[in-house]
Amino acid sequence: MGQTDEFAANSLIVRQADMPLIKHLQETEPFCQLPASVFTELHEAASQKKYPANYDILQHNNPPTGYLYVIKEGLVTINLVSPGGIDMVVDYRQEGQFFGGTPIFTGEPYAGGVRTVKPTICYLIPADILLRLQKDNPEIGRFFTSAVLSRVRKLYSEIVAEHSGSALTQMEAYPFKKRLSEIMTSSVVTCTPDASVGAVARQLTEHGISFLVVTNSENEPLGIVAGSDLVAKVLAPENVDAQAMVARDVMRIGPRTMTPETYMYEAMAFMTKHSLSYLPIVDRNQLVGVVTPRDLMRYRSQKALMLLGNIREEESVEGLALIHEEIVRVARALLSETRSTPEVMEILSHIHHAVIHRTYHICLDEMAADGMTPPDIRNCFLIMGSAGRREMLLYPDQDNGFIFEDYPSQRQAEVDAFFVPFSEKLNMALARVGYPLCDGEVMVRNQEWRGRLVDWQERLNSWLLDPEPTHVRNSSIFFDFLPLVGDVDLAHDLRDMVAKGIATHQGFLYHMMTLDLRYKVPLGLLGRFHVEKEGDNAGLLSVKYGGCVYIVDCVRMFALERGIKAISTMERLQALVAENVFATETAEHIRAAFEALIFLRLRHEIGLIEDGQTPSHFLDPRALSKTEQDLLKESFQAVSKLQDATKRHFSRTPF
Repeated sequence: MGQTDEFAANSLIVRQADMPLIKHLQETEPFCQLPASVFTELHEAASQKKYPANYDILQHNNPPTGYLYVIKEGLVTINLVSPGGIDMVVDYRQEGQFFGGTPIFTGEPYAGGVRTVKPTICYLIPADILLRLQKDNPEIGRFFTSAVLSRVRKLYSEIVAEHSGSALTQMEAYPFKKRLSEIMTSSVVTCTPDASVGAVARQLTEHGISFLVVTNSENEPLGIVAGSDLVAKVLAPENVDAQAMVARDVMRIGPRTMTPETYMYEAMAFMTKHSLSYLPIVDRNQLVGVVTPRDLMRYRSQKALMLLGNIREEESVEGLALIHEEIVRVARALLSETRSTPEVMEILSHIHHAVIHRTYHICLDEMAADGMTPPDIRNCFLIMGSAGRREMLLYPDQDNGFIFEDYPSQRQAEVDAFFVPFSEKLNMALARVGYPLCDGEVMVRNQEWRGRLVDWQERLNSWLLDPEPTHVRNSSIFFDFLPLVGDVDLAHDLRDMVAKGIATHQGFLYHMMTLDLRYKVPLGLLGRFHVEKEGDNAGLLSVKYGGCVYIVDCVRMFALERGIKAISTMERLQALVAENVFATETAEHIRAAFEALIFLRLRHEIGLIEDGQTPSHFLDPRALSKTEQDLLKESFQAVSKLQDATKRHFSRTPF
């Protein structure tokens, strides 16, 4: 019997809905805002339909049926198109909830499908009534056209709003909410491109400043001249006619700029990322001010001032360790602003990268002080895992490696003479700063994570041709590499090597899937949390290993399959949407779950640190509020469906 016949045999149609419909609508947005007279009209126009279990009430891409469906009793799933064309359950609706409303007001096909889980009765409200009501009550149309498909997003927004309102998190929030217009120095010392270098030097001396901005007659910034530029380009070189040189000859052309509306925290991250000591502020191309690290830092406490302002100037590993301890305060302030957690991770990662970068150079200086200099070969220091994806939180461990150019094998002893002790020094220094040693030894001090391009090619081939568990685990960390110090062209060559290797050995993704997705999310069929039964984490569950990691792994697999070179999970997700691997709605649901899980984890770890405890991604779900538990469950369910879709897709990949 086909689905249509099955429906005819099991459905019941009643032309007029009964009174409970009014109660449902009166308690539900957006109808609760309507006058009482409207409910009588809706009641008289509505009908009822009964659907059997496992019946597709609505199907993806079908035109609107002309009804809004309100569930009287039963349970349905909301299904979106998953990667590989598979339906993925992203939400559940039950008594009192509704579906199918958005196309009534947009005229577009259904973005997802609706399937009954058990026998279900729905009230059907005709579209023409709703469209007529919209004329006097426009909030109805606005509600449906802006509705979020995922309940995860709604729950997440509620919890974040509650968190941001607490006095504790607001303590240090305001500096991050300031805009550059509030802190910039408006009286900027400038000169013209034709000003002599002598005049420039006098201006720097008279005003006691280290730089000035070169502007044209329209007050548009053309460049920057710093005292160091005068030394490097005028005083140091021989056979230079200083009398004939002007600002145009020594300025740094095309300075990076920002607008007055930019938030202070954005400028912090931007200046740290690009190692800037000054930032011209422009409004409609006109120079209106300048911001320096000192301007940014004067709104922070003394310890926090040291955090970003002194990273580049810090001379000791111990000093960097003190800076590292302050990252938790920045994380707390950022969370209080209700910004997205991927954005928070991006900012925290900029800070971590700056600290790691400075640690690298301190170690390099110490090697030079001991009379050891690096061999004359191109090299690149890589960071991997969460560091490479720019998804670092508070206390990430180390995952790093070295790439070298393809030097002759007879130079190996020379290379090892420097890079073996340097690598050991670097890993130990990073551990002292606050980045624990990797338990799996994925670090430069391990010779397996150093090598020429040809060595990395051989290593990659061994992983792809022999996908045993260790190789798969190593590759999962390695594939998320990012160049931090050195020749980035080597990293680009390595990225091309990975893309070609995966394209040739597509079956490796199947092995990644079978290893990475061996375990389920810690949630039972009845919505009960599965916690650890014994050990130090008895009674707890891991937000990281129970949810976040699976999203990262699944999205990475699809990105590798398509040869996408983006590294962060959100960038990969966006690229997969662009290539029609993920539907927009599916990607939004995954993003919402990812944000929610990271938020709960980060907030939990901050709380542990402030209570003097060791941070951990294990938490007690029973200690969460009812809304927070619902959010965690919804997020885990979204992850579980992504896991299922990933398994089905890569299980059928030909290789």
